[in-house]
Amino acid sequence: MSVPAPKAKPENLLLNLACNVALPTAIMSWASGDRALGPKWGLLVALIFPLGYGLHDFLRRRRFNFISAIGFVSVLITGGFGLMQLDGFWFAVKDGVLPALIGLAVLASMKSKEPLVHELLYNPQVIDVERVAAELAARGNEAGFDRLMRSSSYWIASAMLISAGLNYGFARAIIKSPPGTEAFNGELAKMHWVSLLGLSVPTMAMMLYALWRLFKGIGQLTGLTVDEILRQPPEQKTEKPADPDGGPVS
Repeated sequence: MSVPAPKAKPENLLLNLACNVALPTAIMSWASGDRALGPKWGLLVALIFPLGYGLHDFLRRRRFNFISAIGFVSVLITGGFGLMQLDGFWFAVKDGVLPALIGLAVLASMKSKEPLVHELLYNPQVIDVERVAAELAARGNEAGFDRLMRSSSYWIASAMLISAGLNYGFARAIIKSPPGTEAFNGELAKMHWVSLLGLSVPTMAMMLYALWRLFKGIGQLTGLTVDEILRQPPEQKTEKPADPDGGPVS
């Protein structure tokens, strides 16, 4: 199997997280009450960010944005459950099912042309994939790289499944009030931020370990150092100094 060398424009990961996670969560938590946008308009405004980012990214890079799709579905389900005034059990199910689906999607994509692990870890914005691919081909280590990426996929899937169990358990413990009440909205907002700031720690720890294993494995397969694996910022072109007659030095 040949190592992919994406030619698509690199994605802004911070903007991705802001539009698909942070902004929709903030709107659903703080701007969906009766004193602000209200539940219906709060849901619609929150949906604009992942939908808009996903469309913009598709037109720019001609690639389906998996994180935008997950963000859109998460906001849609959360807002829909709120409008239907379902009790906390269903929010717990949602918080558990979504990361589980991500983990299963990572496993299911392992045999596809573009496994999700490439988007999540082997990202061309961070890694010089062209240089890595050239070194792997020169050393005949493409098969070893495929095994390394499969192992990384299993680590990511495990992190998502663990997150699913933690999300469900914490949601069941936090969301206790009847739907449609101010207390319920406060508990829902608390659950969002617990998921973002607290439950993400073990997941991020496993993701960082998977990334460390990936860098270590790439280094062993290619002989490249970490600095050589990482994508370096483009060198700025410098103007040639002018000669005494005013023309550029040849």
